[in-house]
Amino acid sequence: MTTVTKAEAPHNKFDRQTILVLDFGSQTSHLILRRLRGLDIYAEMLPCTTKLADLPFKPKGIILSGGPSSVYDEGAPHVDRAIFDLGVPILGICYGCQEVAWQINNKNVARGEAREYGHADVNINKVDAHVDRLFAGIGESMHVYMSHFDKLVSLPEGFVVVGSTKNSEFASIAHKTKDIFGVQFHPELEHTPRGSELLRNFSVDICGAKPEWKMGDFVQQEITRIRTLVGDRAQVIGAVSGGVDSTVAAKLMKEAIGDRFHAVLVDNGLMRLDECKQVKETLGKHLGINLTVVDAVDLFLGRLQGVIDPEKKRKIIGSTFIDLFEKEAIRIEKDAENTPNAGKVEWFLQGTLYPDVIESLSFKGPSATIKTHHNVGGLPQRMMDGQGLRPLRLLFKDEVREIGRKLGIHHDLIMRHPFPGPGIGIRILGEVTPERVEIARKADNIYISMIKEAGIYDQMSQAYAGVDTNKAVGVMGDTRVYGYIIILRAVTTSDFMSAEAFEFPWKLLQDIARTIVNSVDGVSRVTYDLTSKPPGTIELE
Repeated sequence: MTTVTKAEAPHNKFDRQTILVLDFGSQTSHLILRRLRGLDIYAEMLPCTTKLADLPFKPKGIILSGGPSSVYDEGAPHVDRAIFDLGVPILGICYGCQEVAWQINNKNVARGEAREYGHADVNINKVDAHVDRLFAGIGESMHVYMSHFDKLVSLPEGFVVVGSTKNSEFASIAHKTKDIFGVQFHPELEHTPRGSELLRNFSVDICGAKPEWKMGDFVQQEITRIRTLVGDRAQVIGAVSGGVDSTVAAKLMKEAIGDRFHAVLVDNGLMRLDECKQVKETLGKHLGINLTVVDAVDLFLGRLQGVIDPEKKRKIIGSTFIDLFEKEAIRIEKDAENTPNAGKVEWFLQGTLYPDVIESLSFKGPSATIKTHHNVGGLPQRMMDGQGLRPLRLLFKDEVREIGRKLGIHHDLIMRHPFPGPGIGIRILGEVTPERVEIARKADNIYISMIKEAGIYDQMSQAYAGVDTNKAVGVMGDTRVYGYIIILRAVTTSDFMSAEAFEFPWKLLQDIARTIVNSVDGVSRVTYDLTSKPPGTIELE
């Protein structure tokens, strides 16, 4: 998680309708937001350690997420008690439910006699008009998904039991007079089929939030926000890669400030086959974006020579990008000296999405940093002190695609699979060399082309071919060969926080493997990665 700066506070139209999710480190906290936004309810997530005094807005309601800790442990995360005096409805989920009880009386939670993981049926009690609102329209029972060791062992003062299971007698609780509710199960998961109904009951009927979260409104609000922040003279510089994220961000900047936005495409030698040519055609010619292409192939590959550690590769690539951007900023300012009303480069555009922020930054304790994102945590402080523009920072991938459609970006680019900022450099296990980059490019081009020819490209969320720099024995033309191993990866996901391997037709997968081995020199074997996320990540490194 990260704090919200003044420049990145929720938009004026939406902040009055925001449901705030306070995260305790659950792997599914982001799904609460996805469910709410699917109901057209604007929601934002902040760390559970957020102080009420630091909030830049008053939410319509607050949801406390699940988390891996036990509320009774020393050092366990706890919410600012002031939220209970804010006068807005509160819903605790799993750990959040236990936190509600713990804040009132710290003797209500203990380790359960039996773990409860998986499906369960909650028997719903009818109490009165005030309490019954959370489960309105759901009926006498609700099929849910549980995932907990601890549970409530007694009711906190002022609460009543709303739902129970065989293992959890206090599976749902509600305050008798205040708008404070708790559920031990996870309504945000698809395994709780009617979870969205419960979240709608809470956000709309109890909190009074209006379902007004529309992408068209967001576009206009964001353009207005950018114009206000940047002003009439300042220049903005930003990286583009040809992917949907950077393209949508660049198009938003173009719409907001015109040619004062300077898109920079760095040819780092780690792009896909013919990528730079395609990006120049799409952004420069078709979208009218002010684009500069910087040739830095030798610089990047030189700095990566001998580097094996994936985090070091990411940081080298990220810092080299920044070095080049700073040089471009100086050049742009110099070129603009004789241009009327042209100011200095004061802002840096980033294509950061919400999953990037969630995965890279965390409050102390429950969540762990998985990897460094070049567009989140790798920038030098001098470029981040209030001058980072992240127009997509509150959005998930599907929402970015919807914005792209509204901005008139063509379908093929909108549905293009993500490509990481560090490029092929993190799709090569081990040292990055020109030979290995060329092998990865050729294998990837064959793989993606055959997927598109089969008509299934849009069915998967991301696919690519990586290179394992270990070598394996093969036989070609009665001759023993010793070549690289190509790792094919393809996943399906709705939010890129979790993912499953795509189920290929077996014949197609065989044809792809055969074509790659026959067409790419130096390759002896092809494998398909079946690992889900978690425990794996979508990229190899």
